[in-house]
Amino acid sequence: MTLNQKQEYLKKIDSVIAAGKYKDNWESLSEHTAPKWFTDGKFGIFIHWGIYSVPAFASEWYSRNMYIQGSDEFKHHIETYGEHKNFGYKDFIPMFKGEKFNADEWLSLFEQAGAKYVVPVAEHHDGFQMYKSELSHWNAAEMGPCRDVLGELTEAAKRHGLVNCASTHRIEHWFFMGHGREFESDISPEKEAWDFYGPAMPEPDTFALDSQPAPTKDFLDDWLLRTCEIIDKYKIHQLYFDWWILRPEAKPYLRKIAAYYYNRAEEWGEEVMIAYKHDAFAFGTAVVDMERGKFAEIKPFPWQTDTAIGKWSWGYTTTNQFKDPRDIIRDLVDIVSKNGCMLLNIGPKPDGTITDEEKSVLLEIGKWLKINGEAIYGTHIWRIAAEGPTKMREGMFTDNDGYDYTPEDFRFTAKGGNIYAACLQYPEDGKVTVKSLRSGSPHAVIKEVKLLGSDKPVIWTRDGEGLHIEAEPIKTRHPAVFRVETE
Repeated sequence: MTLNQKQEYLKKIDSVIAAGKYKDNWESLSEHTAPKWFTDGKFGIFIHWGIYSVPAFASEWYSRNMYIQGSDEFKHHIETYGEHKNFGYKDFIPMFKGEKFNADEWLSLFEQAGAKYVVPVAEHHDGFQMYKSELSHWNAAEMGPCRDVLGELTEAAKRHGLVNCASTHRIEHWFFMGHGREFESDISPEKEAWDFYGPAMPEPDTFALDSQPAPTKDFLDDWLLRTCEIIDKYKIHQLYFDWWILRPEAKPYLRKIAAYYYNRAEEWGEEVMIAYKHDAFAFGTAVVDMERGKFAEIKPFPWQTDTAIGKWSWGYTTTNQFKDPRDIIRDLVDIVSKNGCMLLNIGPKPDGTITDEEKSVLLEIGKWLKINGEAIYGTHIWRIAAEGPTKMREGMFTDNDGYDYTPEDFRFTAKGGNIYAACLQYPEDGKVTVKSLRSGSPHAVIKEVKLLGSDKPVIWTRDGEGLHIEAEPIKTRHPAVFRVETE
């Protein structure tokens, strides 16, 4: 895209906002609401796949950390690939072939897992675009696999009935490769790949709002164009941002992106949303996202957890460890009971295959949802989210360790005339008491109680202590759900 074409694109963005319903101010953007496909869908798949899957070492931040002198990644890189001046991050691109990548196979797996939306990473911090771009040649359609990965996943999502979305982590590229300029490497304005690595600025304190160097107008204009290109080319339904958009210099751009995106969706006749972290958007103008964590209490607003099957890396590594599907299913139930949705990440291998461990987890989640999905999909919050003795941790980066739940721990959702009570640790004798459904509180008249997935009748009584249930004695590692039908 030439300079004149970029200027014309910027003018188009302004004209869409000027003519549209939504303006680039918080008051106008607060009129936007979360889409029904999101609040009903509850469960999506996040995908971190890129060049970083080739070294497959430590984490998806390899592109940054390999240039930090003394780091494990720095040492590993020299030992495995040689000095950075001779073999830099760009040299992994020809090795990123994706020769076994099949978008329909991926989406078929996600469909079997019970997911309702999919969020591929369109551009990670490393600056390599996973789609055909007019703004940079450093993209997967022209290099590496030579395929429009985001485009193929978008079309496959439509065929398999999942809502297509995308994430962009581009803004962090301002500083992400900066350590490579601290010693002799392939990162330098004089080197051939500078248009890929740059601006490679010194890394600021990434959570200090006034830290320097601050991103420049030229960089932010490019970020705006790249973001709107993803919106326009793929008509995504969720735009996910990572954390560094909290910068004050980014705020006018965020308002512009949101107004443009929401107005474009109005033109398409589609419902869309933006997911953000750390109060980067004014509350009520987009959807709050909690990275690898959740809220401890029920919330009156829809929100999202983004987490991963892998414990230590979002992308593929050879040493990653994987969560027990039981803990993920329990988290899903807990999150939904509090008005949230779960975005669960996988990290495919560089050849485009998904690890056996992640496949196994996804299929087990899908098996559970096939039986219990009516307590998840299309539900809304009940008067309370939970009962039981187990205390929850709130905040980001708190979800790698599971909980020792008891048969007294329940989570609740509601839909129509039904209340769903999920027992997070089902006892082998099938006998439980739901205290929150005791006589007189609430005053709902209970008609029938059923254990989802069982054809055997449930014996129940109700008194001032609770709803006493005797159900089928089964052995299960996963939450068991009771549908409580009311008059």
